[in-house]
Amino acid sequence: MLRKMAWIAPLALLVAVPAQAQDPRIELQGWFGYTFSDGVSGDAREGSDGNIYNRVDPKNSGGYGFSAGFFMTENIELGFLWSRQDTILEAKGNAVSEVADLNVDNYHGFVAYNFGDVDDTIRPYLLGGIGATRYSDITVRGLVETRSIPSESRFSTTWGAGVKIYPARNFGVFGGVRWTPTYINTDSAGWWCDPWWGCWVVGNAQYSNQWEFAAGLNLRF
Repeated sequence: MLRKMAWIAPLALLVAVPAQAQDPRIELQGWFGYTFSDGVSGDAREGSDGNIYNRVDPKNSGGYGFSAGFFMTENIELGFLWSRQDTILEAKGNAVSEVADLNVDNYHGFVAYNFGDVDDTIRPYLLGGIGATRYSDITVRGLVETRSIPSESRFSTTWGAGVKIYPARNFGVFGGVRWTPTYINTDSAGWWCDPWWGCWVVGNAQYSNQWEFAAGLNLRF
């Protein structure tokens, strides 16, 4: 019996060492943050309060989100993220009025580059993604008229940078900033004429921007 155990112990060690040495492949993140937002401008309209309004903006507010990523290599990570900003839609002009409660949800697939080695305690990262931003349905509070507006999704990209800190191999914290420009519409900005090719309408694309500053937890395995 002792002789059999003497053979089993070294074999168990040989199996266990590669398992422990395997690099983490999956990373989960959850975070809370604060988002600075802007909206778009439009034609001036008189509200029921007598003020003139020519733009709408989501109010700066808190938010939260999560992501899941898979490391294709030690540095390159592919994943998906979702985030939400709980906010209020504001109408602005010669006054500022709160129009409706609004949720802004972001859905993006992303590619991230994590600098350094997998066992480093501190790893800066860069992130880029593509997807959609969804604006929840709202009930307008009667600046011009009281009515419901259904939810709508728009194409958007997202770009981020930050740093991950790992006090343990499978657990860490992170902090970062992420910019999400969302295409809303294109306004006519006039005509452009060329002596050879004729004239055409020039458009002015409008984007709603979110700047999210966040911190959260990492789990990797």
